[in-house]
Amino acid sequence: LGADVIKIENPAGGDDTRHWGPPYLKDSQGRETAESAYFLSANRGKRSVAIDFATPEGERLVRELALQSDVLVENYKVGGLARHGLAWSDLEPLHAGLIYCSISAFGQSGPAAAHPGYDAMIQAMGGLMSITGRPDSEEGGGPQKVGVAVADLLCGMYASTAILAALYERQSSGRGQFIDLALLDTQVAGLANQALNFLVSGQPPGRHGTAHPNIVPYQAFATADGHLMLAIGNERQFAAFCKVAGCAQVASDPRFANNAARVGNRHALIAQLVPILKSRPTSDWVSRLVAVHVPCGPINDLAQVFSEPQVRHRELQLSLPHSSAGRAPGVRNPIRLSRTPLQHERSAPLLGEHTDSVLAERLGLSAPELRALHDRGVLK
Repeated sequence: LGADVIKIENPAGGDDTRHWGPPYLKDSQGRETAESAYFLSANRGKRSVAIDFATPEGERLVRELALQSDVLVENYKVGGLARHGLAWSDLEPLHAGLIYCSISAFGQSGPAAAHPGYDAMIQAMGGLMSITGRPDSEEGGGPQKVGVAVADLLCGMYASTAILAALYERQSSGRGQFIDLALLDTQVAGLANQALNFLVSGQPPGRHGTAHPNIVPYQAFATADGHLMLAIGNERQFAAFCKVAGCAQVASDPRFANNAARVGNRHALIAQLVPILKSRPTSDWVSRLVAVHVPCGPINDLAQVFSEPQVRHRELQLSLPHSSAGRAPGVRNPIRLSRTPLQHERSAPLLGEHTDSVLAERLGLSAPELRALHDRGVLK
């Protein structure tokens, strides 16, 4: 969104996700680089500065960078940066306008505040895995995690929203503030309707596989050659589906007269729809149902996703300059602004790629000073 993001990394290996592979990016000759696909997915456009701030000199450099920045984001365990004089309480007296965002597994307070945590365990502890997967009564039943790190992603998006809110508030107050964000908090908030299903009824929701707990029919069905995700959200759509499917008797059955009735008689309805949907190929169902404005779609693998005409039209796949491989793939930011469109200028940085340029530009360090810091192992 236009920010100059400086990523501070440990010179001895950098961000852990640099090593979360394979797969690793390949150069134009097909040779594998040291850059993991995972790291590329989360660091586009950032500048990497490799500083050992366990050293007094490194600590001073990071503090000086923070004191001339609008925002500092950190995800150390609670109290981790205080040991280096880089906590909110250390920096705020020196920079009243600083917005300091701390992201941790469990937040800055409470009995679990000091505990470490990763996305999958937060999905489990925060309830998401209890409502994801097939019911225990079905073959393959049991809790499942979501296929991407949704707790991490939700927390990152909440962080960006909170930072933007703090920046906006600062325009009137002139003051920064501390933002305390926890993976667990954002995962519980992200339970959305399922949280309210429980809080209203007192009954923990179960697992429904691909089905929706509050809307029927709203799930994946096997077709003659694959699967179809059917997402019927109102009575008009249900009537239109039944007409296309040639099952007028289903539409007229009082057990399925409205959504509440269909939820109560879920199993009876699904049993009737399974053989009907199995009778035609996925593409046939999609063309017929889209024509009458019934939401549905195929279950694509990622090769099919990036071949989808709509995905190609929206140019969601990017090719970006990369310092060691020449080019690297990426995925477009989905935000589209009419007057100030987002720029996708470069891929993720190499470890320490911008150390010298950032420290010269921001702190005025000379070439001899930078060489001396490199020689002492403070910089990479």
